[in-house]
Amino acid sequence: MNVVLGIGNPDEKYAATRHNVGWMTVDLLSGKMDRKFRKAGFEFWAAEGRLGRHEVALVKTWTYVNETGRVIPELRKRFGEEIMVVCDDVNLPLGAVRIREKGSSGGHNGLKSVEAALGHSDYPRLRIGVGGGRPDVTWVLGRFAKEERPVLEETLEWGCGALRSWMDDGIQKCMTRFNRKPPSPEGKGEAKKS
Repeated sequence: MNVVLGIGNPDEKYAATRHNVGWMTVDLLSGKMDRKFRKAGFEFWAAEGRLGRHEVALVKTWTYVNETGRVIPELRKRFGEEIMVVCDDVNLPLGAVRIREKGSSGGHNGLKSVEAALGHSDYPRLRIGVGGGRPDVTWVLGRFAKEERPVLEETLEWGCGALRSWMDDGIQKCMTRFNRKPPSPEGKGEAKKS
C-alpha cells in the first residue's frame, strides 16, 4: 500500500491557504482516482483505491499542521511503512517542486511533527513552493492571489505526476524527473529541473 499524507489544517477557513497545498494535492489526486475522503482512523480521513497498478491511501489529518505526527502510528499500523508526505515550502518560489528521499524539516512544523513521531527523518517528502520566503503565520495562512492561481493549479498537477512516478518508478527516478524550478512566466515548455 502506498500512503500519501497531505499536510494541512482541517478548518474550512484554511482550505485555500498556502499551508494547505498538501491537502490540495491529495484532493486533486483523489479526483483522478474517483475516490472520496472518508473517516478512516481516529484522527484522519482517507481516500483508498487503485491508481494504475498500485493500492493507494490518500490521507488528510483532523489535527492541525504542527500535530500531523500524531497520526503516524495509526497510519503505519493500518497501511504499512511506505508513506510519502506532501507539504508547502515557503523557501521555494511558487511553482517549484522539490522531492527528497530524506532530509531535515526545513523549519516546517508539520515535518518536525512527523519526524518526532517516526524517530528519524528518513522518509520521502514532496515540497511545493508557495513563495514568499516568509515563514510567518500571516503568510502561510494567507490565500493565493488571483494571478498566482494558474501557476498553483499547474504545480498541483505536476505534484500528482510526481506521486505517480514515485509509485511507478521509485524515489530516485521521481526526483530526477519531477524536481523543478518554477515554470517560465510564459508558461511554455518544460520547467527547468533543479
